[in-house]
Amino acid sequence: MYLPSHFEITDPAVLHGLVRQHPLATWATVVDGQPVVNHIPFMLDETAGEHGTLVGHVARANPLWRKPGPGVLVFQGAGAYVSPSWYPSKREHGKAVPTWNYAVVHAHGTAQAVEDRDGVLAIVRALTNLHEASQAQPWSVSDAPADYIDQMLRAIVGIRIPVQRWAGKFKLSQNRSAADHLGVVLGLQHHNAADPLARLMQDFAPR
Repeated sequence: MYLPSHFEITDPAVLHGLVRQHPLATWATVVDGQPVVNHIPFMLDETAGEHGTLVGHVARANPLWRKPGPGVLVFQGAGAYVSPSWYPSKREHGKAVPTWNYAVVHAHGTAQAVEDRDGVLAIVRALTNLHEASQAQPWSVSDAPADYIDQMLRAIVGIRIPVQRWAGKFKLSQNRSAADHLGVVLGLQHHNAADPLARLMQDFAPR
């Protein structure tokens, strides 16, 4: 990933925060010499491994798990088009062009397949508990008939990916003046007062 220093994010708390907020990963790897892309939700276990471990599962029918190799998981955060008309500097000298602001986190690592029933069940329970926590009446794995859960478990394979390296790119107009940066925030908020990109940009405003 092209990563200018002014857009680079290295703080683990910020990187992990985006992964938790946007857990659906675009997982790119190579299988039998061909690039393969899958879209899989992962949870981050920060206590496992030097840089944490991503945990999820795939369909047993998906050939990805049979030949796990190095891959990159892309977690995409907020993003939006930026109009040059939002820059105060554009009105001064006209030297402005459109761009796109966004936040992404890349996790590099090699997948490990988890096939034993108890291991897969533990992963399913952990993911369920994480994503059901905000529900008024959280669903639990034990809510479904045991024989049905066993059937479902046989159809999937657990995945654990110890992260070898993180890369974060938050392109949030940090290379613009404070006035232009604010202009982008206001431009985004004009269309949506609660725009997620605008909120993120405010956290990374020029000091």
